[in-house]
This record gives sequence, structure tokens and C-alpha cells, in this order.
Amino acid sequence: MVKSKKWILAREFEGEPKDSNFKLEEEELPALKDGEFICDAVYLSVDPYMRAYSYPVGSCIIGEQVARVSESKNKDYPVGCLVQMQSGWRSRTLVDPSKPKDLETIRFLKVPDLGTLEPSLALGILGMPGMTAYFGFLEICQPKAGETVLVNGSAGAVGSLVGQIAKMKGCKVIGFAGSKEKCDWVKSLGFDHVFNYKEVDIDKSLKEAAPDGIDCYFDNVGGDFTSTALQHMNMFGRVSVCGGISAYNATKPPIGPYPFMTIVFKQLKVEGFIVLRWWDRFLEGKAEMKKWIDEGKIKYRETVQGGFDNMPKIFMSLLKGANIGKMVVKA
Repeated sequence: MVKSKKWILAREFEGEPKDSNFKLEEEELPALKDGEFICDAVYLSVDPYMRAYSYPVGSCIIGEQVARVSESKNKDYPVGCLVQMQSGWRSRTLVDPSKPKDLETIRFLKVPDLGTLEPSLALGILGMPGMTAYFGFLEICQPKAGETVLVNGSAGAVGSLVGQIAKMKGCKVIGFAGSKEKCDWVKSLGFDHVFNYKEVDIDKSLKEAAPDGIDCYFDNVGGDFTSTALQHMNMFGRVSVCGGISAYNATKPPIGPYPFMTIVFKQLKVEGFIVLRWWDRFLEGKAEMKKWIDEGKIKYRETVQGGFDNMPKIFMSLLKGANIGKMVVKA
């Protein structure tokens, strides 16, 4: 029997996650059958969305990882090959490719040859965050040259990419982040205006940076920020709702201005999304992002932390803004 470790939800979240919400357990994996293989985690992802989901107590914390095949009875996945998969916070995973690829089973892809690039990028710019930025922005906002784009959470794994894609499309880009270091990095990516949301009046900043209004808004934050941002949208503006990190740890629903009449009178398109809707197009998005990296058109940054046993601590630091770019855990 092969042993594995996994982090499970020990208690339901209430407010900010705490150590008591997590428990490290050991499990034994069954002997391999024909067609199956076992992967050992190399890099694991921590992402804000992990706090937004409801988990049954006792279930493994969800998430994506890059893993190396350590045992195999599948000729297509030999020992040593790298696999990107949604197997949760597990140190070792048994994969059965014959199972149907639905939302309840492990989704996986081979990690393509990245050359000199680190395989951790398969969890960032070439993974779920990169595909979130690529499809969530381009498909929903459909930006046009000369338009003004607003991105909050712009120093994060997704927001930093959205802003750069918008610049490549010929747009003016406004970003908001939460520290001087983050704002300086976002400016270096080519954003036209960058503000520290902790130090400025958002309404005044948007009047200053977008006197002619905003055409596209990519929202990672929600809450009061979005209530303010919607007032600055132009007629027929497009809003792509990626997340709402401002409310993930809230114990009560946020109370803010009623947004729907603004949406009606400005005739806004507001669409939320989960990136898996484009799962069957991920290879297309990855190829485009890799090309942009190779051409020097898009930059990225990783915050790499160490240790599978530190997963909860690293995740909790992410929710407090400890990352610049993508945060990954080196197992």
C-alpha cells in the first residue's frame, strides 16, 4: 500500500479561516490497476476561491497541483511525466483516466514542455489563473482598442494578467492594489493608472483616471468597490465578475447600494463565470499565453512558499494579501 497525506476541512469556516478549520490526515492508496497511475505533488496552488466554496466537513480541500508520476500502469503516463490536475490538497494521488471527466472527478492534463520555465507556471499564467484572465476577460468583456478597462486585485495572479492583455488590445487600463510594493509592480506591467485602494478615495480616483467613463470592468473584489465602480461605467459597458474576495470571510451578507437600476439605466452587461466552462478550450488559451511569454509581451510573478504541511498557513496568508502574482506551494 502507498501512503498519502491530505488536508481536510475539520470545521466549517466562519469568518477568517483558522488553524482549527484544517486537519492533516494520512490515507492508504489501493494497489494500481491497469490504466491507473500515482502522482506525487510537486507544486500546489492556493487561491482565494477556495474560501468561497462550501465543503462538507471531512472532505479534502479543493485545489490544483502539478504532480510527477511515481508509479504507473498506463503507457500514456509513464513514470517521471508531469501532470496538472485538480486533486485537492493531497501529497499523492491515484488517477484513473477511465473515469468520466465531470465536475465530480479529477480533471487532469499533461504539463506541456515548458523549456526552461518552471512547471509551477502550469498553476499560474499557464493554468487556471491564466485561463481565468484569458477567457473571462476576452470572452465576456470583448475589449476594443481605445476603450478604458478597470481591474481590481490587479497585483494578483488573475488581475495582473487581465491588465496586460487589455494593454495588448490597445486599451487604457486602471488598476487597484493594496500596497506600495504591489502598485509599483503593477505600474511596471504598463498599467496607465494604479491606485492603492487602502489610501485613496475610489470614487475620486476613478473620476481622475477615467473622466470619460469605464467601458470594461474585471471584478475580483466585489463589495463597496464594485458599488462605486458601477457608477463610473459607460453606457453598454461590460462587467466580468470573477470573484468577490472582499466578502469571502464575512459572517453577514454585505449591505450596499442596490445596483440593479444602475445596470438597467446604463444598459450594462454583467456576467459572472467559472473558468471551467472553457475547459475544452484550455489548450488554446495555454498556447496563446505561452506565445505571449516567449515574445516578451506578458510578464508574471510568483510568490513561492515551501512545505505541504504548511498549506493552511500559506492559504490564510494569501487571503490577507501576502502574495504578489501567483502564490504556489512547493511540496
